[in-house]
Amino acid sequence: MASDSLVHQSRHPLIRHKISQMRKAKCGPKYLNQLLKEVSTFLCYEATADLGLAECSVLTKLGEEKGEYLAARVAIVPVLRGGLGMLEAMTEMVSNAQVWHLGIYRDKKSLLPVEYYNKLPKRVTAHTVFVLDPLPISGATAVAAIDILKAWGASSENHKLTIKFICIGASEQAITNICTAHPDVPIHVGLIDRLKDEQGAPLPPVLPGMGDIGDRLFGTCPDEALPLDEADGQDM
Repeated sequence: MASDSLVHQSRHPLIRHKISQMRKAKCGPKYLNQLLKEVSTFLCYEATADLGLAECSVLTKLGEEKGEYLAARVAIVPVLRGGLGMLEAMTEMVSNAQVWHLGIYRDKKSLLPVEYYNKLPKRVTAHTVFVLDPLPISGATAVAAIDILKAWGASSENHKLTIKFICIGASEQAITNICTAHPDVPIHVGLIDRLKDEQGAPLPPVLPGMGDIGDRLFGTCPDEALPLDEADGQDM
């Protein structure tokens, strides 16, 4: 993996614990959503630690006092669909953040990322953007999302757009690929899967049991969908 000082793997034991819970076979959509939100909250706390502050006046019961507020405008970009599971935690922590959406999928034949949805503003309206993608395997989707944001942000002459990437887990190769394509983008990750075979190649799948976060969140796992004639309400 690239020895980049901008790669921040969390050392918090609760993150490791909760990621293990997410991989359990009995972890259904409701519990997965809760765990995803909790881990995202920890990562948001770490990723926002260097946001700039400015002084302001606060009217308290004891009169006017000095306080501080976030000086930079923040935007959050969940990469559909899995990134939506991380969104609520981020907006609860940064309540005045703007939310933009990018839809990107990987073509099964070419294995290249394909953009199918883009809801960025017509002009740059934030200083710092957090890109959310829970489990990058190759990093291609993350690289494409950052490519889109950089190309779009280049249209602003007033300020440089700061981009940060947040994920729950990732393969070591994905982190390397993102660092190679965008060495200026900080990465905040809960757990990096470094498992390799005897030849040094990454062992698939990444974080066994995690699966496709989007499918698990929204109940669309093809192997788990029940036939229409079978009861499906017992786990509600």
